[in-house]
Amino acid sequence: MIDARIRLAFPQRPDSQAFSLDLHLRTSAPTTVLFGPSGSGKSLTLDSIAGFAHPTEGRILVDDVLLFDAAARVNLPPRARHCGYVFQASALFPHLTLRQNLAFAAATLPRLERTRKVNETLEQFHLAEAAGRLPSELSGGQRQRGSIARALLAQPRLLLLDEPSSGLDHSLREELYALLAQVRADFRLPILLVTHHLDEAIALGDELFVLKDGRILQSGPPAAVLDQPAGDHVATLLGRFNLLDAEILSIDPSHNRSRLRCFLPGVLPFEIDAPYFPGHLLGARLRLVLRHEEIAASSAPGSVPFRLNRLSRRAGFLRAEFAGGLVAEIPERGFSLPPPNAPWFLHFPPESLRLLK
Repeated sequence: MIDARIRLAFPQRPDSQAFSLDLHLRTSAPTTVLFGPSGSGKSLTLDSIAGFAHPTEGRILVDDVLLFDAAARVNLPPRARHCGYVFQASALFPHLTLRQNLAFAAATLPRLERTRKVNETLEQFHLAEAAGRLPSELSGGQRQRGSIARALLAQPRLLLLDEPSSGLDHSLREELYALLAQVRADFRLPILLVTHHLDEAIALGDELFVLKDGRILQSGPPAAVLDQPAGDHVATLLGRFNLLDAEILSIDPSHNRSRLRCFLPGVLPFEIDAPYFPGHLLGARLRLVLRHEEIAASSAPGSVPFRLNRLSRRAGFLRAEFAGGLVAEIPERGFSLPPPNAPWFLHFPPESLRLLK
């Protein structure tokens, strides 16, 4: 379990703005993901846990081992914290071969055991053929696997990963994700991972913490956060949601129905069906959210007409951007495009509309 209360402030200077990290990170998940934009405090959190940054206040425990306590003046040095840290840029020693890098991490073991452990690790991480190469002679994927292998050879109590897929193409990312799943199963140690890629957070995380400006905005299982973002800031950071302002025109609690008038910038108001929102009366103003893939698009009349601004193809789906900032992600298979300059018709499934709290 990780239980970290961290407060760390940097004052404003002539060439930089003030910044403060103030959060309580508590998790027992096998893999915990810190998600947020650059400058939100993700890497600073890792540095504080590893001992490379020094909070002004707080307390950090990993599996009930006290690493830092400002009030008690406990501050273990990085080497005594036993945190395996894989940095965004590979930190393999450039003048040592891959085998020598791994042997350095296992230096506390007896010589024969160290040789055996390094050989086993090279095989386990599919690096045996590259053991004699320098880091500059390795591929990006090999360097990343080597960095993780070296961190694990030190037998850490916690594995810290800072943007582990940075600079990797799609196939290498998938390879990395499979490797981390293997690491989690084989080594059974907690993983704390930093990323600003939502797909990576969903693929790897058991628990997701959304950070902005040094604060935790929301935490929980990735699916729960995606299903119900906690406010505009989280929905915007996740980048998968449409936000709608609406007014209740009619309600029917017995049939769980209501009728809404919706407002988007630059678009005439339009009406849609919605579920009944308990506690909200006629005329109430609402803030609603639904994911991009939950909007149904069609070329046949019958729903709300919208002007298409931009259409792009992605892997297996179309991304359609409409007036008012609406975005729909539409499975490409079986979808018939409307004629050029013809309106698109959008349907907002009532069951997909969630109230933003």
